[in-house]
Amino acid sequence: MATALTEADQGFLTRAIELSRHALEDEGKTPFGAIVVIDGAIVSEGTSSVVELSDPTAHAEVMALRHAGKKLGRHLFEDGVMYASSEPCPMCLVACYWARLPRIVFGATSHDVALNGFEDLQLYRELTYPADRRSLREDVAGGRLGEQAAEVLRSWGAALPETVVPKL
Repeated sequence: MATALTEADQGFLTRAIELSRHALEDEGKTPFGAIVVIDGAIVSEGTSSVVELSDPTAHAEVMALRHAGKKLGRHLFEDGVMYASSEPCPMCLVACYWARLPRIVFGATSHDVALNGFEDLQLYRELTYPADRRSLREDVAGGRLGEQAAEVLRSWGAALPETVVPKL
């Protein structure tokens, strides 16, 4: 469902779309752009750099978050907004959650992205399946190795200054 955007939102989204358009000029780039805005100012920009960096995680939104973190010296952006040329893929959406962004504004939908050959909708569907029905095999170690891995987590949590609140 489309939302009425403010004039500022429209300006920032226009910038993200302009970044995506530049990919048409750069061989090997895919057409995605994103910016992080804090207090009404662009803090960082990102373009899809997957091919250029040989990094499957170098999507525009992730790159914008990385640049914002480096510039601001922090990894949480509760005071920010992500503007993206297209609806974020599952990885980028979760990265925005990890960064605690309160809002994302985007142009093209995942449907538009799928119509142009990208797998975002397939991946969203895949994540709704139980682990045993997904195309990516997931093997849980369990036993001694599983316990060793869990012990590392417990040790980390026990060393924190505040009591860990389980997020189950």
